[in-house]
Amino acid sequence: MNLEKTAVRKSVAEINEKIKRGDAVVVTAEEMVEIVREKGPVGAAKEVDVVTTGTFGAMCSSGAWLNFGHSDPPIKMQRVWINDVEAYTGVAAVDAYIGATQLSETRGMEYGGGHVIEDLVRGKEVEVRATAYGTDCYPRTQIETRITINDLNQAVLCNPRNAYQKYTAATNSRNETIYTYMGTLLPRYGNVTYSGAGELSPLNKDPNYETIGIGTRIFLGGAQGYIFWEGTQHNPTKALGTIMTVGNLKEMDARYIRGASIDKYGTSLFVGLGIPIPIINERVAKTAGAGDDEIKTNIVDYGVPRRDRPVLREVTYAELKSGKVRIGDRDVPVSPLSSLKRAREIANVLKKWIAEKRFFLTEPVERLPTDRIFKPMKQTGAVSFAKDLMVKTVVTAKPNDTIVSAAKIIAEKGFDHLPIVDDDGRLVGIVTSWDIAVAVATKKKKLSEIMTAKVITAKEDEPVELVARKLEKYGISGVPVVGSKGELKGIITSDDLSKLLRR
Repeated sequence: MNLEKTAVRKSVAEINEKIKRGDAVVVTAEEMVEIVREKGPVGAAKEVDVVTTGTFGAMCSSGAWLNFGHSDPPIKMQRVWINDVEAYTGVAAVDAYIGATQLSETRGMEYGGGHVIEDLVRGKEVEVRATAYGTDCYPRTQIETRITINDLNQAVLCNPRNAYQKYTAATNSRNETIYTYMGTLLPRYGNVTYSGAGELSPLNKDPNYETIGIGTRIFLGGAQGYIFWEGTQHNPTKALGTIMTVGNLKEMDARYIRGASIDKYGTSLFVGLGIPIPIINERVAKTAGAGDDEIKTNIVDYGVPRRDRPVLREVTYAELKSGKVRIGDRDVPVSPLSSLKRAREIANVLKKWIAEKRFFLTEPVERLPTDRIFKPMKQTGAVSFAKDLMVKTVVTAKPNDTIVSAAKIIAEKGFDHLPIVDDDGRLVGIVTSWDIAVAVATKKKKLSEIMTAKVITAKEDEPVELVARKLEKYGISGVPVVGSKGELKGIITSDDLSKLLRR
């Protein structure tokens, strides 16, 4: 990184000496915004020594390493469950890693690995059940017991990806509500959700990673922890940096470690995290003083089930925190998925720890990379889309057509789904052979009386996997495929999917 010379130069060692003497000036990231605006980066760098940050949100890529100690007779755990949540055991005999998003085998999305971790931090007793294949040195093949965190030799929070520099904001263009890791997204851009704390978020305060890297001491879950590597999916070229973090779970506080269930998506772990930013020069002072009105992200359409979702517009965190944003010609309500109140609390707790000489800064042994490019998965198999599978020649009817005429069409053509279109070819409904049978029994006359107006549809560029999920989710046997203006393009049925699987 080619960085210009600076007017102010301070080392981490010099700042630590000031902390020891009680002379260090420590402010939160929110306070730093006002100081930089008032005094400029150079003035702020001369005055301030440390800026504290904070964030508290769902960090799915989290988990804990646990060591249970040896049983008598010994067991080499092949599979292990904690409160019916399976943990990974493909390491040593009685070590296991429990992931935050692993679901309970009996309670499903109601309880998962994140909840197990919180229960351990709270000192609750948990049930451990393990099976094994048995060996000469590890003869035991099964065990059931109950333990607390104090019974474990090690309980280490070890998170592969935490504290995204910033998150995209999410909305939904579909005609149906969808359930995502960004929360519940209402139809037709009915809401926007976002995560992260904006000007309080740690990696936003030092985006060049001049002070952040391997070995940086941090606030993690209410205790002192460390950054030990760049996080998975670290993508600094797009301001989407991440960090791997580690800390002693036995020292953590359940106020900052909370299991979570995200409606119809799965489980996660809310993690409280804060990084102290040593103000070593005016360049770091400037980025540490960036406000919500300067920190931007994108509003992305999660209604498009593709890796590269459409970006609707760029937005600042100031707009997001205002509670509404403009999409097209209307204001859309916004809600946060992370807690700004708890993030602010973390920044202030970290500030207090430093002021009380309980927390000292560390010089990273290696800084986070700034040029890493995040690559998508290499896929050797072709992806099938709705347009590749749909029947393009579709027999249709009009709303005012009679039920008798529709019955004749279905009987002659031998299919179960009859799309109803208007004069411009736009889909307005659908009728099935079952609807016709019911209509005859109830003496209905026109298709408009029996058609389903709220039709579950697919787009031409939707992956076939999503089409199959819609059939399963809604208990239907076919979906019309429509264009951008609602015009009928084709239809896919469960029979079409079965043929694809057979091929």
